[in-house]
Amino acid sequence: MKKIGLTTTVPVEVLITAGYRPVDLNNLFITSDDYSKYIEIAERDGFPKSLCAWIKGIYGACVENGIKEIVGVIEGDCSNTKALAEVLELRGIRVYPFSYPQSHRKEDVEVEIKKFMDIFHVSYEEVEVVRKRLNRIRRLAGELDRLTYSHDKVSGFENHLYQVSLSDFNGDADEFEDELETFIMKVKKRDGSCKKVRLGYIGVPPMTIDIYDFVERFDASFVYNEVQREFAFPRCEVASNIYEQYYDYTYPYDVNYRIKEIKKQIEDRRIDGIVHYTQAFCYRAVENIILKDKLNVPIINIEGDKMNSLDARTKLRLEAFLDMLGDLKEVSCV
Repeated sequence: MKKIGLTTTVPVEVLITAGYRPVDLNNLFITSDDYSKYIEIAERDGFPKSLCAWIKGIYGACVENGIKEIVGVIEGDCSNTKALAEVLELRGIRVYPFSYPQSHRKEDVEVEIKKFMDIFHVSYEEVEVVRKRLNRIRRLAGELDRLTYSHDKVSGFENHLYQVSLSDFNGDADEFEDELETFIMKVKKRDGSCKKVRLGYIGVPPMTIDIYDFVERFDASFVYNEVQREFAFPRCEVASNIYEQYYDYTYPYDVNYRIKEIKKQIEDRRIDGIVHYTQAFCYRAVENIILKDKLNVPIINIEGDKMNSLDARTKLRLEAFLDMLGDLKEVSCV
C-alpha cells in the first residue's frame, strides 16, 4: 500500500478507498525521538527561522522519510501550507491540493470533496462504505472521550493521544481499532481520578506535550481537547454522508463557528478555565482576542515554538492561572 502524507486532517476516506496508507506528517514529526532534526533539515534548505516550527517539521519529516506524495490543505488550515507545497513540488514530491472553503456553505464543501474524489478516481458509493467503517472507530473515540470528562478515568494526555491519532488512524485502521478497544477495556477498570480544576484545551495540538502532566501537579486536568476531538469527528453519527460530516468539522472554518461548539463543551464538561495554545508566528494567535471576548470562563493564551517542553516562564504563568482558578472555585462553593 502506497504512503501519502497529510499536512492536516482531510477526507481520509477518499485516500483509503484509493488504496493509500495515510500518514499525518504532524504526528510523524512530533513523535520522533529526534524531532528537532526535521526543523534543522528545513532551515538548512532555506526555511527562515521566523517561520512556524510545525511547517518546518512537516517539511523535514516528509523529505527525511521518503514520502513521495502528499495532500496539502491550501485553504482552511495554515496560511503557509501553499508555499510549503510549492517547495515540496520543487523537491520532486507530488502534491494533491484540498480546500475547506472559507464560505462554509454545504454546497461548496460538497464541490471540494467531489473534486478530491475525482483526483483519486473513486466513487461516492465506495467512499461511503469506508466512511461507515471508520466511523465505528470514531465512535470508540467518543466513548474514550466520555470516560475522560464523565468518569475521570482517562487522562488529558491519553485523551489527546488517541484522538489526535484519528487524523490517519496510525496508518492502519484495523490495528488502531484493536488498540483503542483494548485501551478502553483497560481504563474502564480504573478508579476515577477527579481533580479540583477542570480545564479545556483549545487550539492546535501542542508541541509541548508535557503540559498535560504539568497541570496535574496542581490538582487540575484537561477534560476537553478541542481540535483533537474534532479530528475524531465526534458528531459523525448525525451526518448522513461525507459532505455533511466534513461540513460539520469545526477546525478549518471561522473562529465563531468553533466558538459555538467550545461553549457547548464548556457547559457539558463543567470546565473552570481554558488554555489556548498557539504556535509562534501563527495567525491563529490573533483569534485569542475574539476567544477571550466570547468565552465565559477565564482563558490563558500560551505560545509554543521549537521546544517540545514548557519553558520556565510559561510554567509560572500556568501555575498562577491554576492557582487563580482554584481560588475562584473555592469562593463559588462557599
